[in-house]
Amino acid sequence: MAEIRLTKVEQGQTKIRNVPIAVTPEGFWCCPSPNVFQKSLKTPNPLNKPKAPLPTTQTPAHKKQTSVTEKRPASAAPKSGAVSDEKRGVSSDTPSVTASVPAERTPRSKTENVPRKVSIEFGEPGTSDLRVILLGKQGFTVKLNVHKNILVANSSFFANKISVQQPVFPCIEIDDCEDVEICVETIGLMYCKEMKQRLIKQSVSRVLRIIKVAEQLGFQSCMQSCLEYLEAVPWVGEEEEERVVSSVLRLQSDGIGVTPVLKRVSSDISKPHKDTFSHILELVLKSNEERGRREMKSVVLKLLRENNCLPSSSGSVDSYNEIIYGSCRSCLDSILILFKQAAEPEFSSNSTDCREPVVKQMVLEADNLSWMLEILTDRQAADEFAVMWASQQELASLHTKLPIVSRHHVSCITAKLFVGIGKGELLPSKDTRNLLLQTWLQPLINDYSWLQHGSRSFDRKVVEEGIGRTILTLPLEEQQSILLSWLGSFLKSGDNCPNLQRAFEVWWRRTFVRPYAETGSTRPLDHVTTPKLATREAMIEEATPLRSPVA
Repeated sequence: MAEIRLTKVEQGQTKIRNVPIAVTPEGFWCCPSPNVFQKSLKTPNPLNKPKAPLPTTQTPAHKKQTSVTEKRPASAAPKSGAVSDEKRGVSSDTPSVTASVPAERTPRSKTENVPRKVSIEFGEPGTSDLRVILLGKQGFTVKLNVHKNILVANSSFFANKISVQQPVFPCIEIDDCEDVEICVETIGLMYCKEMKQRLIKQSVSRVLRIIKVAEQLGFQSCMQSCLEYLEAVPWVGEEEEERVVSSVLRLQSDGIGVTPVLKRVSSDISKPHKDTFSHILELVLKSNEERGRREMKSVVLKLLRENNCLPSSSGSVDSYNEIIYGSCRSCLDSILILFKQAAEPEFSSNSTDCREPVVKQMVLEADNLSWMLEILTDRQAADEFAVMWASQQELASLHTKLPIVSRHHVSCITAKLFVGIGKGELLPSKDTRNLLLQTWLQPLINDYSWLQHGSRSFDRKVVEEGIGRTILTLPLEEQQSILLSWLGSFLKSGDNCPNLQRAFEVWWRRTFVRPYAETGSTRPLDHVTTPKLATREAMIEEATPLRSPVA
C-alpha cells in the first residue's frame, strides 16, 4: 500500500494525515476510497475549543504562518504529498499557504473564514510521465501522477489536450472542477481491466455522477459499463428512476447504447396501452379470489385517479372509456342471465351446491358493475351508465322474484347512481333521471332494510340525500307523482323505507307556497315572501357534501 499525505493549513498550523491507497502494478492508484475526500473536507472547529494561554515568549501568529517550503529543504518536497503552490501549478485564485496575516483585521469567529488549503497527491512521480492537477472549490487541489498512454487510449479529452502540448513532462490543469472526487475515481477507472467489478459495489447515485464525468472526459468504455450497470441494477423509488432516466437521456455521445436502459420505462410496441388496459380489466373482473380481486380493484382505481390528473389526449381517454363500457355491457348481460336462471320456480328447489355458484356469480357481477361505475364517475363519464341502468326494465321486473340476500347488491348500484346525480357528478338528461327513478326506486325501497343492516359500508343519510335531490331535479308534476308514491311506502314501512322528508318539504313549498305558474293568479313572481322562501329552499338544497354510500 502506498501512502499519500493530506496537508491542511489552518490558523498557522500544519496537519499531515497519512491516507493508504491501493496501487496498481503500473504504479498508479485505483479507485481511491471516498472517505479520503470526505475526511479531507471536514474541517474541525478549533476556535470553539478552550485553549491554554500562550506563553509570553511565543512567536506571534503572523510570523508562524509561513510557507511550508521555507521550513524544509527543496530536495525534500517531492517526497511529501504537500507541495508548494509554485510546483503544483495552482492558479492565483486558490488560497495560498504562504499568505501572511494582515496587521489589522477583525477577528473571525467561524472556521470556514480561516484561509486554508487542502491538497492530495496520488501516484508515483518517478514512474509517471504526465501530471494532472484538478482545482476544485474552496482551494481543494488534487495532483495526479499518471501515464500518458493510459489517458490517451481511454479519454478523447486528454488525447486532445496532450496533442496540443508536447513537452517532455506535460502538466494538464483542469480549473473549476465540479466534482473532484468523482473525477479522480473516473481517471482511476482507466487503469481497471474489469470496470464492471468496480462498479458493482457502487450506488446508483454515484454511478450517475461517474457517467457524467466520463462523458465530459470522453471515456466511452466507462460510459458503456455504467449503462450496463444501470440496466441491471434495481431502481429504488420514483425519484431515483427519474434521476436515472433524465441522466441517460442527457447523454449526447455517439455510439453509446442507451436503449437497453430506457426499455425499462418505455416500449417499442406502438399503442400497446389500450390492449394492455383491456387485459388488466378482464383479469380483475374475472378473478374468483375475493381478497386479491378486492385489493387489485383498489390499486387500479387509485392508479386511474392519478392518470386523470395528467394531461392526455381525448382519443386515449375515449378509448379507455369504451373498454370500460364494453365490460359494463358484458356484466349486465351476465347478471340478466343469472337473474332469469334464479327466478325459475325449480331453482329454489335445487340443492345448495347448485344454487350457491349462481348466487356467488351474481354478487361478483354486481360488485364489478359498482366498481366500474366508480371508475367512470371519477373520469366524469358515467352519464351513459345511467342510461344503460335506467333501461334495464326486465332486470328490475325479475328483481322481486329473487330472495333479498341474492339481489340487494344490485340495489347498491342504484344507490350509487342517485348519490352521483345528487352531487352533480352525473348529469343525465331529464328523461333518463325520470326513467331511472321509475324503474329502480321501488326495488331500492324493497331492499332498504337489508341494506341498512346487512351492509356496513351503506350510508343511509347520504343515499337519502341523493335520492331526494335526484327527485327534485324533475319537473314539478313528476316530483309529485314520485313523492306521493314514496309517501305511501314510508307510512307503511317507516324506518325500513328511505326518509325523503326534506325533499318532500321542498316539493310542498314549490307546490303550495310558491305557485309561480298558478293558473289565473295575478300575484307577481317577486312577491314579498318569495325571497325568504327561496333562501330557505336554498338552505335545504345546499346540504352537507355527500359521501359515497358504498365502498
